[in-house]
Amino acid sequence: MKLPNADDALAGPAKVRDYLLAAEHPTGRGKARFFSALGFTRANWVELQRALEGLAREGDAVPGPANRFGQKHIVRGLIEGPNGRAAQVASVWIILHAGTRPRLLTAYPGGPS
Repeated sequence: MKLPNADDALAGPAKVRDYLLAAEHPTGRGKARFFSALGFTRANWVELQRALEGLAREGDAVPGPANRFGQKHIVRGLIEGPNGRAAQVASVWIILHAGTRPRLLTAYPGGPS
């Protein structure tokens, strides 16, 4: 199954630059270490944004739990970083009840389930 409306998926700057790539973030710092090992940094955050949005368009989605805000989906796949290293990534997207656009919630190391 493909992520619904995957062509419209949005990995916003706050999630990518200020969370996934923020070494000082209390819950994001481990993710920042993981993504920095692939060559992604806060200076080139747009490259990670593009990689995650590409994963949303191309990967297979598995419906996750719904909550009061919307329906979550998990998309896993391989992302290659600017330094040429690649790793399996799990990304979590939500489609809000009042919308149609998938928005990135988080991403972390994770291969196929």
